[in-house]
Amino acid sequence: MPRPSLIFRVICIGILLHLYVGLRLVPYLPVGPVGHGLAVAWLALSCALIPVGMLARSIEQYRLGETFAWIGLLAMGFFSSLLILTAVRDLFLLGLKLTGIIWPHALDWSRWNATSAAFTLILALLVTALGLFNARRRARVVNVEVPLEHLPPELDGFTIVQISDIHVGPTIKHGYVDAIVNAVNQLEPDLIAITGDVIDGSVPRLARHTQPLAGLKARHGVFLVTGNHEYYSGADAWVTEFRRLGLTVLLNQHVVITHRGAQAVIAGVTDYSAGRFDPSQRSDPFAALAGAPGQISTKILLAHQPRSAKAAAEAGFTLQLSGHTHGGQFFPWNFFVRLQQPFTAGLARWDALWVYTSRGTGYWGPPKRLGAPSEITRIRLVPA
Repeated sequence: MPRPSLIFRVICIGILLHLYVGLRLVPYLPVGPVGHGLAVAWLALSCALIPVGMLARSIEQYRLGETFAWIGLLAMGFFSSLLILTAVRDLFLLGLKLTGIIWPHALDWSRWNATSAAFTLILALLVTALGLFNARRRARVVNVEVPLEHLPPELDGFTIVQISDIHVGPTIKHGYVDAIVNAVNQLEPDLIAITGDVIDGSVPRLARHTQPLAGLKARHGVFLVTGNHEYYSGADAWVTEFRRLGLTVLLNQHVVITHRGAQAVIAGVTDYSAGRFDPSQRSDPFAALAGAPGQISTKILLAHQPRSAKAAAEAGFTLQLSGHTHGGQFFPWNFFVRLQQPFTAGLARWDALWVYTSRGTGYWGPPKRLGAPSEITRIRLVPA
């Protein structure tokens, strides 16, 4: 549960942003006094619903909390787009004003004010609807080839299906997870990697909805690492639950698998921030590799956050699979991911280490995805 002081600051910022949209957009909408009144009423309601939606999982009555979550998070997604588009409209109008200085009386200012205000509102609604559709449909399968040096011939074509950041919670339930599991199993992978942030809530509330994960099947098993949201929701209880489902949870640990006579190390670390919640679970790629046979050249690390890459490269891993970023999930937040993480999405290098960052298989917060589609990733190892 967030600190009361943090909640208060967030609410105050939300009020100021709603005031900005109200002052810059509502007076210019070509809808008359009644329409203006309804727009103001909606902004006031949105201001209240968004924090309620964010805190809905703390509501004891499950169905009531779920309803508030849907309403509040949809309002958040819509207002986010409305805010950005209002700012873009202001920049557009500033450009028109500068044009008016050069060519006075060339523009009908009142007409442009009204038209741009209506266009901003309609576009925000359309973008929110499209984002909802993208978020709620089952993640597409993305095929990625990773060229590894010194890859044994027996591991050429070895397939790993990665799922990440499902965020089972107020708006993602049993059916959503079941569709993911069915799609993954149809790919018949050699190994399945789940790179954290599976849930957003407690075991008692969500165990029924994570149950389909027990049906995941792969030749060499299903491996999971914790993400930051597991620690927000009681990591120890969730680790126990994941293991009950038959998943192999790697907490700064590794296993050695043998595929057609060749060996590979599959390791996993706790989330990059885990040490803040439990010092004994501080993320440590070196500890995850400790004791692994030195002659094995293929060393794969599951690490929720891409910023584990530096330590993973130093430890000697050849491939890291991560998530956490959601690829930004929807514009413009994709531009801010790089302020915290070295990679936003896709395949990249850190020295000799390949890093693949998934855009996530579900979504977090607003049920909305734009420009960052969710994915089930089928990774195929090939020789460099």
